[in-house]
Amino acid sequence: MKARFIFGSVALYLACFGVAGGARSAETNLAAMAAEVRRGPADAKRMALVFTGHEFAESGEAILDQLAKRKFHASFFLTGDFLAQTNFTHLIRRIVREGHYLGPHSDRHLLYCTWDAARTSLVTRETFRLDLQANLEKIAAFSDRAAREKFFLPPYEHANADIALWTAEMGLTLVNYTPGTRSHADYTGEADKNFVSSEAILDSIVQREKQVTNGLNGFILLLHLGAGPGRQDKFDSKLGELFKFLASKGYKPVRIDDLLGAVRKAHGAKRKAPGADGMAPTPTR
Repeated sequence: MKARFIFGSVALYLACFGVAGGARSAETNLAAMAAEVRRGPADAKRMALVFTGHEFAESGEAILDQLAKRKFHASFFLTGDFLAQTNFTHLIRRIVREGHYLGPHSDRHLLYCTWDAARTSLVTRETFRLDLQANLEKIAAFSDRAAREKFFLPPYEHANADIALWTAEMGLTLVNYTPGTRSHADYTGEADKNFVSSEAILDSIVQREKQVTNGLNGFILLLHLGAGPGRQDKFDSKLGELFKFLASKGYKPVRIDDLLGAVRKAHGAKRKAPGADGMAPTPTR
C-alpha cells in the first residue's frame, strides 16, 4: 500500500477557497494547503505523540517518566514564553537529554486568525516572522540541533492560508494534529462547557483505532503538558493505560521528524519560488 498523507483540513480548505471575493489563485491556495501536514504515512504502525506547552507543565515529569518506561519518543512544541520560564528549565533540558523532539509553538502564543469560517488573518507577515524567529532563538539556547529542526505547530492549533505560506517562507513545515479523537481537549476544565473527561478522551482514542481501517497509523496525537488549576482530572493519570494500549496494538510512537521526514523532503522540492527579498510574495486578498 502506498503511504498516504493528510494535508490541511476542511476548515483550511474553506479558508483558502470558500471566502467570496478572495484574490488568491488556485495554485497559491493549493500550495498553502499542502504546507499543513496533519498525518504521516498510513501504511505502517508508526505515529507521533505531540505535547504542547505555554503556561502550564504540571504533567511534564509524569509524561517523561511514562515515555521513558515504554522507551517511546515524542515531540514537544513549546512557546517562547514557556521556554523563558526558569521553573520549566529542568523539564526542557530533560526533554532534550532524553532524545525527544523540541519544536516551536510561537513565541507569545498569538491568535493568528479569526475563529469563523473566513479565518481572517489577525497578524501581519512581519509580526508572524518576528514572533516565530524569537521562539526559534529561545529554542537554540537549549539545543543547537533543535533550533535547526523544521516543523512548526501553530498556537491554538489554528491557522489559515497566510500562516501556511509564511511558515513555508521561513523554511519550516506547518503541522497539526490528526482529527478523529478528543485528545486535544485534555486542557478543558471541569467548569468549562466543553469539558471532556480523561476517561472520555482515552475512549475516543481507543474507538478511533478500532473503527477505522488504518487505525492510528501515521497519527499525530496531540496532548498538553499541563492544564492548570482549572482541571483536576489530569490526563497524565491515563497515560500508562494509553501507552499500554498502543504497545498492545503494535504501534511505535516516534519523533515527528522521523514520522514526517519524507513529507518535508517532498515539500522542500516544491518551495523554490522566492521573491526579490528571498521570500515568496505575500498573497493578495
